[in-house]
Amino acid sequence: MALIPIDSNWYDAHATFYGDMHGDETMQGAYSYGDLFQQGYGLETTALSTALFHGGYTCGACFEIKCVNDPQWCKKDVRSITVTTTNFCPPNYSKPDGNWCNPPQKHFDLSMKMFTTIAIYEAGIIPVQYRRVPCVKSGGVRFELRRNLYFLMVLVYNVANAGYVFRVSIKESNTNWAPMTHNWGQFWDIGINLVGEGLSFWVTTSDGKALKFDSIVPFNWQFGQTYEGSINF
Repeated sequence: MALIPIDSNWYDAHATFYGDMHGDETMQGAYSYGDLFQQGYGLETTALSTALFHGGYTCGACFEIKCVNDPQWCKKDVRSITVTTTNFCPPNYSKPDGNWCNPPQKHFDLSMKMFTTIAIYEAGIIPVQYRRVPCVKSGGVRFELRRNLYFLMVLVYNVANAGYVFRVSIKESNTNWAPMTHNWGQFWDIGINLVGEGLSFWVTTSDGKALKFDSIVPFNWQFGQTYEGSINF
């Protein structure tokens, strides 16, 4: 898989927006990332086209974006915005020439708030340049536990620096580390019953850095709960 590195080079793309200025229709990620306000992302978010989304691995990555080469619609007093990837802009193959999220196009579908920070609302779509940048997050990496007695799914989020997770392993109190399966977005799952067990995680981000979160989840955890580590990348 070709991962998008953090670098200083700018690349060409286009951008549109969805939802409204208050975030309606943008707060739930296409892969159920969750309540983006509650998770700390607010409106500083974007959906990515297939060419940039990489099956969801890019979720959590941060991009700096600027409106370019369109003096009629680009705002002159704003240099750029920085957003976190929290959603997927799906292709529409019924409109092969009219959907900006169709492969191989590189496209950002921004919240309206972020789009109108760099461009005039009436533009609708604008040429942009982007680069992947380190994510700045407050607090530690967070783990939200979901699913049922037979299938544990973990959402890993609030990841600093590289921003998105490439590998996750899990360990209960008296076992060895076991790899989790990438499900979608930044959801990772394992098909064994771990209810009643204290849990640890070993997380690797796309730049190869790894951190262990020992005994971060107590034995009496419940589905729907979120646990925050004391460290971050």
